[in-house]
Amino acid sequence: MGTVKRRPLSLAARLFLAIGLILLTGGIIVTAAAFTYGHHAARDAFDRLLVGAANQISASISIVDGEPLVDLPVTALELLALAPEDRIAYRVIGPDGVTLTGYDDLALPPTQHDVSYFDGSFTGEPVRLVAVRRHFAERGFSGSVTTIVAQTTIARQALAWDIARNAWVMLVVAGIGMVALATFSIRSALEPLKRIGSDLLGRDPRDLTPLDIAVPRELRAIVDAINRFITRLRRQVDGMQNLISDSAHQLRTPISALRAQAQLAADEPDPARQSEIVGRILARAVGLSRLTDQMLNRALVIHRGDSAAHAKVDLRRIAMAAAEVFDDGTIFETDRLRLDLCETPAWVAGDALSLQEAVKNLISNAFQHGSGTVTISVLRQNGQAVLKVHDQGKGMTSEQARQLGQRFLSVDAHRTSGTGIGLSIAHAVANAHAATIEVDSAAASGFTISLNMPLLPDEATA
Repeated sequence: MGTVKRRPLSLAARLFLAIGLILLTGGIIVTAAAFTYGHHAARDAFDRLLVGAANQISASISIVDGEPLVDLPVTALELLALAPEDRIAYRVIGPDGVTLTGYDDLALPPTQHDVSYFDGSFTGEPVRLVAVRRHFAERGFSGSVTTIVAQTTIARQALAWDIARNAWVMLVVAGIGMVALATFSIRSALEPLKRIGSDLLGRDPRDLTPLDIAVPRELRAIVDAINRFITRLRRQVDGMQNLISDSAHQLRTPISALRAQAQLAADEPDPARQSEIVGRILARAVGLSRLTDQMLNRALVIHRGDSAAHAKVDLRRIAMAAAEVFDDGTIFETDRLRLDLCETPAWVAGDALSLQEAVKNLISNAFQHGSGTVTISVLRQNGQAVLKVHDQGKGMTSEQARQLGQRFLSVDAHRTSGTGIGLSIAHAVANAHAATIEVDSAAASGFTISLNMPLLPDEATA
């Protein structure tokens, strides 16, 4: 059984989960902080009541006949009656440690400070205690009397939980508001993505124009990437359409001519005349084969311009490989082709196959339309690798140079050789490599066409 591929979470779901996790973590932290704050706030509030009652009891102590006398005030207990669910206990201790009044089993303070707060238990219940020490220095009595007041913690805990509960309710309300705001914000933030999708889905299948949508800066990179893909796709489609169009227009005539001449040869009774017609058929078949090859090569280099990865290549090796295609064993010895290469490598980034095809077409153009020796030179100058093809011909006019990238451009109207595609192939390769093609038609020195490519960054200063 095949494994079921799980669908990835949507971007909106990922954002909701992230925000939910943040809110949950924040809620736990805020709840813990609210309970801690509530506990301290309740303790501080009830401690004030507790020390108030102890101070009133301590203030009511007087010295009668050299002995401390406690006149317990009613108002002292009324302060603590604000917490009706809690039990109250007190103890007054003389300087000799004897309990003057109150409960003997109330715990003693751990320190000797004038005011001490501490926790303990009374009759098995947790209590909060305060000890207030009053000092006497009279004729019949000298020493300290300690007043201890205890209160159970029921009201304290209730107040602490009430504060925490109120804070939690406020947190829930705020969280709901934040979720609503986050939902609105996420939908607003994702709206440009929906517009991009709607634009693409609503397009005519033949519409390969770049997207023109106002999007936030963060999504500009996505739109630019889509536009680059559309541009590459458009070039591929244009290449296929041009190949189909060129095949329909450029191949129909020579094929029809071949068919007509073959018919003439079949009907010709004169052997000499028939042999002449067969020779024309062969020449036209060779031209048709070259035209077909050039059309396919142009489609190939355009395709590789968008799909083939560029590697580090030495332009000198490209020149040598292209020259070897034309070597029939005598071309270098008869000085019809010459190589002039720089001593150091001319490293560039490119597709070796496409570059070799471009150089082959430049050389072929020089042989077909030029004259004299064809010189291929490679040099390094001004941070560029320059490959030049020079011949002794008259070259092309400035108008023809401006039309260099067009297909089926006829450099010499009086010549029948050539396909008119070679320079178009070289121009397409140059565009794919951020390179330029330049022509120089100097009457005295012949015609030069050059392919200029940037050297690799680490080679430009070498």
